[in-house]
Amino acid sequence: MLSVAMETYCNAPSLSLPLSLPMSLSLPPTLPLSLALSLSPSTPKLFQLLCACTASQSEHCIDSKMAKTRLACVLTILSTHCYFSVLAIVLKTSNEAPWTNEFDKIELSCLIESISTTNPRIEWKKITTEGPSYVYFDKKISGDLENRAMIREPATLVITNATRSDTAKYRCEVTAADDHRSFDEIVIDLVVRVKPVVPKCSVPKSVPFGKSAELSCVEEEGFPKSQYQWFKNKEEVPDDPKTSLKFFNSSYTLSADTGTLQFIAVRKEDAGEYFCRAKNDAGYAECPPQQMEVYDIDVLGILMGVLVVVIVLMSITAGICCAYKRGYFSTQKQTGNNYKVPAKGDGVDYVRTEDEGDFRHKSSFVI
Repeated sequence: MLSVAMETYCNAPSLSLPLSLPMSLSLPPTLPLSLALSLSPSTPKLFQLLCACTASQSEHCIDSKMAKTRLACVLTILSTHCYFSVLAIVLKTSNEAPWTNEFDKIELSCLIESISTTNPRIEWKKITTEGPSYVYFDKKISGDLENRAMIREPATLVITNATRSDTAKYRCEVTAADDHRSFDEIVIDLVVRVKPVVPKCSVPKSVPFGKSAELSCVEEEGFPKSQYQWFKNKEEVPDDPKTSLKFFNSSYTLSADTGTLQFIAVRKEDAGEYFCRAKNDAGYAECPPQQMEVYDIDVLGILMGVLVVVIVLMSITAGICCAYKRGYFSTQKQTGNNYKVPAKGDGVDYVRTEDEGDFRHKSSFVI
């Protein structure tokens, strides 16, 4: 049979075997089907080499029997290799790391490149830190993707309304019972991007000249994590003030990761209207602009105020001392009219005399 195949191929006029087409479509119709299925992409070159030898009448051509023997060995090896290749499930994907914006549609491609089983078992699992969980099992969508996904033949998972919770790794598993290699899987890393919401901005209303000031911007809903930009009077504040003539005299540090704009010592030129922008791959959001003023410290006014307070305190102290010396704060002296007569004891009779200013005992005093 091998010799017939060889002769048929070599005698076929203008026959070619392009590598991009299946071998069974390029062989002559007289070649047995079992032999055609066993060919690999390297077989055409081998046929052409052997045909060139057998067709040549040169003395350097190998003996036809030796050629047939070698061809038989080669085709046996190729047949064995191709047999096991056909009976093996092989998966591939068009995108191992797809992404989409929140609420949009996304496809997780799981393509079956080769298979012999007519009805393979297809499963999809979502891999999280808590472990894998089924999202497609027994030909049904389950879990978080229920009512939000479907399977497109042969095994592609289509999410119609992606949410931020869908960001994870997904594993496509196909089991083909009739194949020599009956199982294969691929892992797809899905990222659902979420647009930032309006950030929370903090801008001081007024700052003394020469003092430090901090402007903050926070946004926690966006995914991936937001980066921050600050704008003054609708013009972006550069990361390094020395790179811009308008901000050259300013002294500050700007963190795009934390959203903090820290002025070391504010100047009059730093006054203006500030707002912050939070952005990521899905979009951006801005907070309303806020005005920051810079005012000078009135040293003379402060000294005059302190002097006035000191004078007032001294005046109050002097007034209190003067009033005390004049007796406005002294207690009244005791007089004879306000003397309080002690209570009488049992058997004692006290008689007060106006001459003595005191009291004396009556004769009835009992010792």
